[in-house]
Amino acid sequence: MKWEKFIKLVGNLPVFDSENLLAGVSNPGAAKVQISRWEKAGKLIQLKRGIYLLDEPYRKVDGYEPFIASLLMRPSYISLEKALEYHGLIPESVPVYTCVTTKRPAKFSSAAGIFEYRHIRATLFWGYNSVTLNKQSGFVASAEKALLDFFYLKGMKISTDYLTEMRLQNIEKIDPDKLLEYAKRFNKPGMVQVAKTIKKYIDSYQEEEKTL
Repeated sequence: MKWEKFIKLVGNLPVFDSENLLAGVSNPGAAKVQISRWEKAGKLIQLKRGIYLLDEPYRKVDGYEPFIASLLMRPSYISLEKALEYHGLIPESVPVYTCVTTKRPAKFSSAAGIFEYRHIRATLFWGYNSVTLNKQSGFVASAEKALLDFFYLKGMKISTDYLTEMRLQNIEKIDPDKLLEYAKRFNKPGMVQVAKTIKKYIDSYQEEEKTL
């Protein structure tokens, strides 16, 4: 397959699956070899085995990171620090797209970014919303679930001092009632304490805002 013909096939795709793409090709083996050569030449970026995107000079459509995250591992949703950044709850830009999945932990690193997957049991796989950009859809935890996932998966002790160190902002986006409701669904007393501590922090923060 010539590069020009290949570009016509995938040029408008943000990400493509080589298996699906080559399903109708007369000689898929030779085409796979050619794709491997284009990757080594820097024309293609491999996200994981069989999943690619065009390198920037040849790309017409940028891949939306939540879409890429959901494509690399299904089922999954972006959570923890990256979801906190997405909701504007922390000021820092987070380089790693940490996701939650019911499957085994995994990590995929490429020029498209670092996508890390943390395992969570199926009964806790909820609290996320669909997000779409340029017809590309993925999943991101709600502000409340992202906070709970953060303390649950990291096994960290919570305190108002630690929340201050996190520099939580835009806390009006956090629904304390939903946070407590979600925490109870974990069926762990420690998670209810996490929700209560965050609510205490929010109340204190709001009181300070009133006095300014």
